[in-house]
Amino acid sequence: MSLNIEVVLGDITKADTDAIVNAANNKFWMGSGVAGAIKEAGGAIIEDEAMKNGIVMPGEAIATTAGKLPYHYVIHAAVMGQDLRTTDKYIRQATVSSLNLAEKLKLTSLAFPAFGTGVGGFPMPACARLMMNTVFGYNEMANNLQRIQFRVFDRMGEVLFNEALQRALTKRF
Repeated sequence: MSLNIEVVLGDITKADTDAIVNAANNKFWMGSGVAGAIKEAGGAIIEDEAMKNGIVMPGEAIATTAGKLPYHYVIHAAVMGQDLRTTDKYIRQATVSSLNLAEKLKLTSLAFPAFGTGVGGFPMPACARLMMNTVFGYNEMANNLQRIQFRVFDRMGEVLFNEALQRALTKRF
């Protein structure tokens, strides 16, 4: 299967996918950034359900219902610990964990934010390359997933993720 990968400028809570991914901390409390936007749009039920999953290791992912949002699930990817800092290892692992969980849930489409670039302080250019390469590396393992969307919140993110997409496509052929 070949994944269709898109870069879209806009609010992740408006994605046209089966599920969205939350860039979470490993206790799943939802403060600001992507998590705050998802909680505000979908309701506190999402956070309540996520926090019942307790503490996980950074890099792991869990799924919850989507509250008032129109998705089958919200996948919460623990991109950081309680220090709210992330690393390339955590971003890579959280991306793969999210993709694995989406496959297990038989989702066909999934929207990712730019992991760790807000609260986590990770540089956007490095995030774009890392996440794009990870998704491209996953392509051969995708059975149900057909479309991956990267939802970015500013023009610079859009440019950087599109550049990373073009580099990944060039390497592929």
